[in-house]
Order: sequence, then C-alpha cells, then structure tokens
Amino acid sequence: MSSNYASHEVLPADEPLLSIPEIAERLNVVVTKVMDMVSEHKLITVQRDGIRYIPEAFLSTKKENTNRFIPGVIALLSDGGFTDEEILKFLFTEDDTLPGRPIDALHGHLAREVMRRAQAMAF
Repeated sequence: MSSNYASHEVLPADEPLLSIPEIAERLNVVVTKVMDMVSEHKLITVQRDGIRYIPEAFLSTKKENTNRFIPGVIALLSDGGFTDEEILKFLFTEDDTLPGRPIDALHGHLAREVMRRAQAMAF
C-alpha cells in the first residue's frame, strides 16, 4: 500500500529528482495531472525536506513523457505486496545479472526482462 511518498534515503544520494511542478513542466501538463498519476500509483514520490519529488529516471529519454514501463512495474510489485520503498530499492539498485540498475534497463532493450523479473517477484 502506498503512503503517497517514500523516504528519499532509499535512493542513491546523487539520484536526480524533480519536484512535482518540474515534472508537470517537463510533461507539458498541469500539476494536478501529475498529482493524479501519483494518486493512481503510476508514479512514486520521495520526500526530502518536506517536499515531494519524483525520480527524473521515471521520464522517458525523450523527456516529454513518463517511461511507458514504470507504471506497470509499480503496479506489478505493489500488487505483490511491495512497499514504495521496496519498489524504489528494486528499481535503483545495481543488478549484475542485467547488468546495471533495473530503472536504467527500462530505458533500453532489457525493459521486458525487468518486467518479467518484477512479475516473478510479485508472485
């Protein structure tokens, strides 16, 4: 179950984060649309100093849309009982078998492998 935000400490200290207004600007949508995506659990926010942020890596490489696999991975793991912190830890932790981090693999040819692994972990 989502708490509406996760602790920023679950992410690497140097992980680029964008505020909700910054995400809205990048996606060319109103802030309430981003808030809807968060409340629908299509995106996960992290809180730092009382401000909610979204990892920049959730955006597609074209930057005007979210990565199309992110909501699916979040849904798979969330339905499997994973907390937002556990989902972020999975996505942002190096995995030598990919190689690299699942979040980075979602932007390339290994995206389906990450989805497969998330599905297997959820069940």
